[in-house]
Formats: sequence, C-alpha cells, structure tokens
Amino acid sequence: MCLALVATSFAQQPRTPDPDAKQTTKESKPTDAKAAAKPPFTLTVKTRPLLNISLKAEKAKMTEVAQELSKRLKTPIFLGSERQKELLTIEFSELTLEPALQLLSPTVYVDYEVNTGSAEPPKPLGIYLFDTNQGEPPLTAVLTTATQSMLVEGNTEDGIEPETDEDKKKVEEQPLRVVFKDSLLSVKAKQQPLPLVLLKIGEELGIPVDIQQQTIAIVDKEISKLPVEDVVRQLSRDIRLYVRADLTHAERRALRLVLAEPPKTTDQNP
Repeated sequence: MCLALVATSFAQQPRTPDPDAKQTTKESKPTDAKAAAKPPFTLTVKTRPLLNISLKAEKAKMTEVAQELSKRLKTPIFLGSERQKELLTIEFSELTLEPALQLLSPTVYVDYEVNTGSAEPPKPLGIYLFDTNQGEPPLTAVLTTATQSMLVEGNTEDGIEPETDEDKKKVEEQPLRVVFKDSLLSVKAKQQPLPLVLLKIGEELGIPVDIQQQTIAIVDKEISKLPVEDVVRQLSRDIRLYVRADLTHAERRALRLVLAEPPKTTDQNP
C-alpha cells in the first residue's frame, strides 16, 4: 500500500519540461516568422473591362515596383535618378493607368500608339517616371526613326493672314485647308488624296509623316476643331498616330504620323 501511495504521489506532480520538446519549439519559430513576413508590395493589374491598377506598398524599392509594373503592362518604364533611390509607401485600388502613374512620380510622360483601325484604347509604348524638373525625354526614346515624306508647296504667302474679304474667300475656297490652333485641328478637304491630306496635317503640326501605303483613297470631309486623335480616326482606318502625354501639365502632343499598309486578310477555303 505504501508503494502504491508513493507512485500516485509522483504521478500527480507536474512534470519537468522535456528537453526534446524545447528543441522542437525553437525549430518551429523560423517557420512562424516566415509565415508572418509580408512582401514589401502587392501589385494587381487587370485589363478587362478596362485597364486598372491596384498597389499596396510599404517601404518598397521603387525600382522593384517599376520592374514588376513594366512586366505586367509589357511596356518599358524609365525612372529618374531620384526615383531609382526611392522607397515607396502607398496604397490605391483599381485606378486607370494615368491616375495611377501620377501617384508614383511628380513628373510623368507616356508615349502612345493610336491605331485608327482598332477599337482598343491607345497602346502605351513607353512610361517615364521622372524627377521634378528633370525635363522631357527624347522623342526617339521608344519610337524608331523611319523614312519621312515631305510636302513641298510653292505658296509664298503661307503664314500670312488674309486681310481683304476677297483674300479670305480665296482661302476658304482652297480644296485643302488644315488649321491647328489651341490644341485643336480643323481639316477641310475637297476630293483630296489621303496621303496629301496627311502630309498637310504633318506640316501644320510640325511632325514627321511616313507614307507606307500606296493608296488612291480620296478625302472629302470637313472636320472642325477636334483633337488630333479624333480627326485622324475619321480619315482612315490605316493610320498610326504616335502621341506623348505630359500628365504633369495635362497636355498631349503628336509625335509622328504613319499611313500604314492595311492588314493582310487570309482567304479560307470552305
């Protein structure tokens, strides 16, 4: 009976912690720490129904965020020297491209390609997240040079405003007239070849024009005071307009105009 009481007494006493159990607990700590660690940023890019971006970053390297965003958008992104050293802390959700970019940098430029034959929005070709007062990127940063067509005219009175009613009437009766004023373009063409109209637009805008298509298309339109992108969409489905958006100053300007070859269609046998 005494032995039974001693055995019962020892069974009721708290046990000394097992050294092996301690070691197991220590080894599990790194696993818990790894699970608790958060990535420096989370980026989501959706393309449907519209392109939108969500970003949550806490002291994330701007270079890494830009690299991942470039990968998702399939568009090169160029950073200013200060932006390359920046640690980014920010959070926004489902913003379209331009508002999202404006939150990432004080100076932002975007180069676009406008395809008049497509219902898709302009395609970004290059994004520039620059420092304050860094200046504008080169015009050829993402646009390759190409053969430029030129319009040669013999009118020595170009740039001179008509003074008399008769002179104004002559100007109005011209078969081709292009005016670019206050960032709006007006085109009046009476049975004019499309290449000639585009060359005249390029001359008025001061941008190169590349005529790649031999076409007999005739333009008979009068378009008044619209943005350049809207005007070229009304002229042909084979135009590629390259524009630069200065998001800091809310300005857009044309860089280059191309009359491209129409897409080839493949005949399918029934």
